Amino acid sequence: MAQTYIVVDQLKDWSAFLASDHVITFPQYLSLTTKVNDRTRIINLCKSSRYLSDGYYCSLLAESRGHNVMPSVRTLNDLNKKALYDIELSQWLPTIAEKLGIPAEPTTIKGHAVFGNTLQPELKDFARKLFEKFPCPVIEFSLVYKKQWQVKSLKVTSHKSLNDEEETLFAEALDAFSSKVWNKARKNRSTKFDLAMLVNPDEAMPPSDKQALKKFVQAGKQLGIQVDIIGPKDIVRLPEYDGLFIRETTNIDHHTYQFAKKAEANGLVVMDDPQSIMRCTNKVYLADLFNTHKVPCPKTRIIHKGESNLEDSLEQHISYPMVVKIPDGAFSKGVLKAQNRDELSQCLDELFKKSSLLLVQEYLYTEFDWRIGVLNNKPIFACRYYMVKNHWQIYQHGESKSESGAFDTLPTFEVPRRVLQAAIAATKPIGNGLYGVDVKELKGRGYVIEVNDNPSIDRGVEDKYLGDELYMQIMSEFLRRMQQKTQGQSDF
Repeated sequence: MAQTYIVVDQLKDWSAFLASDHVITFPQYLSLTTKVNDRTRIINLCKSSRYLSDGYYCSLLAESRGHNVMPSVRTLNDLNKKALYDIELSQWLPTIAEKLGIPAEPTTIKGHAVFGNTLQPELKDFARKLFEKFPCPVIEFSLVYKKQWQVKSLKVTSHKSLNDEEETLFAEALDAFSSKVWNKARKNRSTKFDLAMLVNPDEAMPPSDKQALKKFVQAGKQLGIQVDIIGPKDIVRLPEYDGLFIRETTNIDHHTYQFAKKAEANGLVVMDDPQSIMRCTNKVYLADLFNTHKVPCPKTRIIHKGESNLEDSLEQHISYPMVVKIPDGAFSKGVLKAQNRDELSQCLDELFKKSSLLLVQEYLYTEFDWRIGVLNNKPIFACRYYMVKNHWQIYQHGESKSESGAFDTLPTFEVPRRVLQAAIAATKPIGNGLYGVDVKELKGRGYVIEVNDNPSIDRGVEDKYLGDELYMQIMSEFLRRMQQKTQGQSDF
């Protein structure tokens, strides 16, 4: 059962706000008895957070006790070192400057970010980003304009430093944060574990449609797992959960990777884990990995922008047509086909504008690509994705819409043995997560095209053979891993 405490210097400090049985002083927190694996959350509102103060020790002891605390010791340390947060904030300054404009004379703006909110409309994005990067109930900020906008200072403070209007904002923000993040209703439910499922409702081509997401939630419920759908802005919520299931297209330079890293650091079961994201989302990494581990795949060259006589070199190793790819493309984006040297030169010129490294592969013609779903290095579903009519890929992207080819879904025991073998050989050096392996079958052999760390699972497509059982298998694996975490085991 989850329990939340708000720690203050003195109980009278809370008199301006709603009464709460969960407000305690730091001495009371010191004497608090907690159990092993007791899921306790601490909101530290001590006025001082300087080194060795009550506020500092509150966060330090909370972490030593295994409690999820805000702010963490790391946040306190980061906000006490201007050189550290300046590096991070320098990336935001252009956006801040655009919102603030250019004043006629040197100007200073002071204010408070309260759970990612502020009274200054032009600084709302700034306050939100502060909270996402440095999760802290109240941050005092000072911005100064001298030829350009700069962040003069950031300081961890408490609700005691707020004026009347800001206190109202604080009370509203705390209430919203508590109901959203700490979720008071959790105390009354019977589920064993809590799983966050990361979804971006604005994504054009998500890995799972709404119907499939509902099936994951239903399967979790049957197994005693509360599945909550969270969004890109909810990274601060992760310590509330036992696991993270990413159902959004991943990339290294993306919040999905940050979610995976933070979840792993907080001891959550993560699918897919940051290592899998790193290995799968970059085709250069995959190609090198496949070469090292002798995974069967098409003839492949990794080429660099600075190489000379590229066309000659490629023609010596690979026959036309050739396929040219950028390393981090998804859903057939950033993939071109060259039928001859002129087209090859055009493809290289176009894609080298996006990446200093490219992949060039031999083109293997097949009517369809096998997609083998693999979980914990075992095949769980199989589809044939057919090429779009009059096109050489399973996806065709137009200016206004994208089109995909037909499909059919089979039981894994009907898949040719060489195809399954190739799929398993490809996932073993990557990890034991949930993957979608694209394999071409040619002359009785399987050739791995790529491994997707976050495979598509849509209602009526990948689940067409197994139905609800597919969702149960995936949720059951989450359950198994979370149970092992609880028992102190880490070998999945």
